[in-house]
Amino acid sequence: MADRIVKLLNDLVETSKNGEKGFLAAAEDTKNPELRGLFQNRANDCAAGAAELQAVVTRLGGKPETGGSVAGAVHRGWVHLKSAVTGRSDASILEECERGEDVAKHDYTEALREPLPEDIRALVQKQYEGVLRNHDQIRDLRNRYRDNA
Repeated sequence: MADRIVKLLNDLVETSKNGEKGFLAAAEDTKNPELRGLFQNRANDCAAGAAELQAVVTRLGGKPETGGSVAGAVHRGWVHLKSAVTGRSDASILEECERGEDVAKHDYTEALREPLPEDIRALVQKQYEGVLRNHDQIRDLRNRYRDNA
């Protein structure tokens, strides 16, 4: 039981770390100060979420995942934005971020389908609600930037 939960939580750590990397790359790539701040904040949120999950993994006696990988980020919907979107529009950067958030939504939805102890379920649910809010914010911004292009 604990091993299965540790694996599930470590998968979410990886999802969070990949999101952190993706948002940091987006922050570097955009020229827009509003978006740069948003992406930086999202990266910080992803890092904080990963740290919360890592603490639970440790509490359960597991070895916490320490980071996503570029390959994992690409596999999970994040492109390495620095090389992939250099010179692309903010709308394109936002589209890549939305794709990454789509993957995070999927990963959290799958995790919540599993039987989890109540305290762990509450943490995963809280993080999932944050993913949904962020996804919708990114989508709305993408629509705004696309319409203004």
